[in-house]
Amino acid sequence: MTTPNTSTSNTPITPQPSGTHATAPDPGHGNGNGNGNGNGNGGSRSDSTAADAVLWIELLLHQFPELLVELAPSYRSPSAPRAAPSGHGPAPAGPTRAEREEALRAEQAHGLTPSGSRTSPVRLHISDAVRDITDGVIELDEAVHDRLRMPRPRRERVSGRLLRVAGLLDRAAADDVLLEHIRDEVRRMARRCTRALGGAEPVVRVAGRCPWCDSVSLRAFPARRAVLCVNPACRCTDRACDCRTDPAHRHAWSEGAWVRLAAESGGDLTELTGATADTARREGGR
Repeated sequence: MTTPNTSTSNTPITPQPSGTHATAPDPGHGNGNGNGNGNGNGGSRSDSTAADAVLWIELLLHQFPELLVELAPSYRSPSAPRAAPSGHGPAPAGPTRAEREEALRAEQAHGLTPSGSRTSPVRLHISDAVRDITDGVIELDEAVHDRLRMPRPRRERVSGRLLRVAGLLDRAAADDVLLEHIRDEVRRMARRCTRALGGAEPVVRVAGRCPWCDSVSLRAFPARRAVLCVNPACRCTDRACDCRTDPAHRHAWSEGAWVRLAAESGGDLTELTGATADTARREGGR
């Protein structure tokens, strides 16, 4: 398995202009709403998708090294004194960065953990996230090269592969399906990285009143592409909805119900749609 990168680039990723590659998008992707009428908005749509992909890649480049730090077990109790008592030898030093990287490689390749005393075990949810993201980046890098009919990419660390994918976004702009796949995959991995680090799911307040309980408790959850009523006492009349029987469940409106929700709640559909937009700016700015 390719060793994940433990460093990140400080240079912002800037995709090349993609308008010249998106003049003839695939059917169903030409106007940004999926009806394929070819009204000439394909270039701006590709530009927007590429820009969002860049932001998700930058977020992942920033957070993945933090995930590796969380994975490395602590070899010294935080409450232990830093200085050795008089007359005793120096306290054993914690592992160096190289040792932590080697421990990670051994753990990933063989499921082995380093011997010796340590105060906290490797957390499985962190280890699973590291593996998922590492494998996902490798598969994405190879898929992009295959789709663009390029030679198989050389082995590289996670950060190197992400930067390589970012450098191919201008060529991918000619293929809306590929471009959206890149954006969706890096978004998924960045989100998993954020959640593993303890980040909360973004929530946006939505104007209007809940059609069921009449309270101002509507909230948009962009990661789920849904609007929920967060009032614990809210109950709808839909017999199939679990909010009637499960106190922890909240009634939700998926994308297909937003037009009706905006009309019944007194809200604005444009504002509601903007609140549910799943963007890297919203995720990374919290």
